[in-house]
Amino acid sequence: MKSFTTRRAHAIVVAIAAGSLVLTGCSQNTGGNSGTDSKKDQKEASAQSKPVAYLDAAASTGPAKEIPGAKSGGTVQVYQEAGLSHLDPGQIYVSDAGQVANLLFRRLTQFQEDDKGNVSIVGDLATDSGKSSDGGKTWTFTLKDGVKDAKGNAITSKDVRHTVERQFAKFIFDGPPYLQTWLAGEKYASNYRKLLPGGGFDGKHLPASVLDTPDDKTVVFHFDQPRPDLPQTLAMAGYAVVPEKADTKERYDKAPLATGPYKVASYKLGKSLVLTKNTNWDPKTDSVRHQYVDGFNFDFGVTESTQTKRLIADQGDDKNAIQLTGAVEATQIQDVISNPVVNKRTTKGYQPYVMQLSFNLDRVKDKKVREAIAYAVNSKSLIAGEGGAYGGDVAPNYFAPTLPDYEAKYDPYGRLKTPQGNIAKAKEILKSVPASEKKVVFAYGNNEAGQKRKVAIEDALTKVGLQVVSKEVDSASYYEQIGKLDNPYDMYITGWGQDWPSAGTVITPVYDPAQVSDGSPNYSHVKDPKVGELIKKAMTQQPAEAAKTWKEAQHYLLEQVIPGAPLWYTKVFQLSGSNIGGARYGSVSSLIDINHLYLKKS
Repeated sequence: MKSFTTRRAHAIVVAIAAGSLVLTGCSQNTGGNSGTDSKKDQKEASAQSKPVAYLDAAASTGPAKEIPGAKSGGTVQVYQEAGLSHLDPGQIYVSDAGQVANLLFRRLTQFQEDDKGNVSIVGDLATDSGKSSDGGKTWTFTLKDGVKDAKGNAITSKDVRHTVERQFAKFIFDGPPYLQTWLAGEKYASNYRKLLPGGGFDGKHLPASVLDTPDDKTVVFHFDQPRPDLPQTLAMAGYAVVPEKADTKERYDKAPLATGPYKVASYKLGKSLVLTKNTNWDPKTDSVRHQYVDGFNFDFGVTESTQTKRLIADQGDDKNAIQLTGAVEATQIQDVISNPVVNKRTTKGYQPYVMQLSFNLDRVKDKKVREAIAYAVNSKSLIAGEGGAYGGDVAPNYFAPTLPDYEAKYDPYGRLKTPQGNIAKAKEILKSVPASEKKVVFAYGNNEAGQKRKVAIEDALTKVGLQVVSKEVDSASYYEQIGKLDNPYDMYITGWGQDWPSAGTVITPVYDPAQVSDGSPNYSHVKDPKVGELIKKAMTQQPAEAAKTWKEAQHYLLEQVIPGAPLWYTKVFQLSGSNIGGARYGSVSSLIDINHLYLKKS
C-alpha cells in the first residue's frame, strides 16, 4: 500500500507468496499511546501482525453494530492538503482515496473492525468471506440480495466480472494488480495484461476456467496455485465494484457511481468534494458501514499548518471537522499535547509504512553513489519534520515493526546508532566517484511536508559533496509522476506498507523485476534476476520457510542492490473537532476510522 506524500501513511503490488498460507492481515493496534516511547510503540505495532479471521454469513449480515451514543444528522468537514489523484476504484491504491472509497464503494469482501481494533474479513457484496476448494485454488462467492448502485440497479455477477476484467485495460494503471496477476498465472507472469488486452471492452472475456459467473449471483475464481489471501485482497478499495452499465472508462475517474452509503454530489478536482446520502444503500445488506451523518464536505488545498490551527481553535464548522490523511503539524504538536482538552481530541497509532529515499536505478547506476547516500541521509532531521517521536521512528531496514518478519536489529547502514547520518563514511565512499556522477536530481511534493523533506535531503547530501538539484512535483499526482518509467528524476521519497502482514506484500510489489512498468510501485526499477528468483522461491514455500526467504531477499536488496535508503517508520497523530463523535484509530486504514463517525450535535 502506498503512503501518500502529505501524510504519515500508504499507500499505498503483485503476486503474493504462497508463503502466506496462514490467514493474515492488518490487525489489532490500539493506537492509544503512540508518542514518545518508541519501544512501547513498536510493541503495539507488532499487534498488527496477528491473524485475521474469515467470517461467515451471520457476521456478514447487516446492519452494522450500532456505535454507542451515535446520533444522526449534520455534515462532517474534511480537510486535506493535496487533491485526490483518483476516484475510479481500479486506480485507488493510496490511503487518501482509500478513505473516501470506504464511504462510496462496496466490494466482494470487506474488513470489519471491532472496538478493540481486532480485524476480520466479512462478506460485503458477497454473503460471506468466500468459500475455497481445490486446495485453495478455487474460490466461490455468492452475492447478497438487495444490493444496488446509487441509481437503483441491482448489482449482479456481470458487474463483478466487468470489474475484474477492466483491471486488465491499459487505462487502469495505478491500482493494485494482485488479482490480475494471480488470474494471469505463470503463463503471463511478466505481463498480466496479455491475458485480456481489451479489458473486456472489446467483447472478449476471461474464460470460465479463470473467472466463472454461471448465474447472476455466483462468482467463481480459478487460480493455478492456492490463493489463501484472496478474501483480504478483494477487500481492497482497488477491487470495489464498477457497475458495467455505468462505466465510462477514463472519465469514470471523475464521476464514479456509488454503491456505499454516500454518493458524489459534486466534485471540483483539487478543490472540493461533496458527498451526500445514497438513498439506494440498504443498511440491512452492510455489516460494516453506517450512515449517521448527512454527508461529508472535503476541502482540498488546506495545509497541515492551517488544519491544525483551525482544529485547535475549534470554532464554527471546525468543531465538525477531521483531518483525512494529514496530521498535526510538527511545530504545533506541543500546543496540542500540552492542552488536555485539545489532546483528548487526538487519534494516535503506529502505521505499517516505511519511508525510504528510492533511487531510480536507470539513472543512478553507480552503486557507490547509492551506498554513500544511504549512509548520509539524516533520518533524525526528516523525522523532526514529521513531528518527532509523534511522527515516526528511525527505520534501519525495509521491514516495518508491523510485520511478523520484522528484524529490529538488522541495521546495515548504522541508522540506529547514527540517525543524523554518517557523513565521514559517505565521504570516504564517494572519494573514487567521478565528479560527473555527483549530481543528483531529487523530486519532492509541492506541499509543506515535501518542502521540509527537500531541505533535509539537500542539507545531508551537500555535506558529503553531492550536488542536489531539487524538482517540485504536484503532490496530488506525485506517485503517478514518479511511477513513470521514463521519469526525469534520480531519487524520490516513497512510502510503502504491507497490505496484510506478510513480507511478500512488501518485497514483491516494490522490488519484483517482473513488475517494472508504468504505474508499478517498483519505483526503483529493480531488475535484478536474483530478486526475482527469491520471490518465486518464497511463493512455493510454507510460511516458516518463506519467512526466511523474504529476509534473505531484504538483505540482498539492502546490501547488494540498494534500491533505496530506509528513512523512518510512520506514526499517525491526527486531530478532530470537539463535535466529532466516534473518532478512533482504524487498524485497517492506520488513520482515523472514517466509517465510525457521527456528530454529537447536528
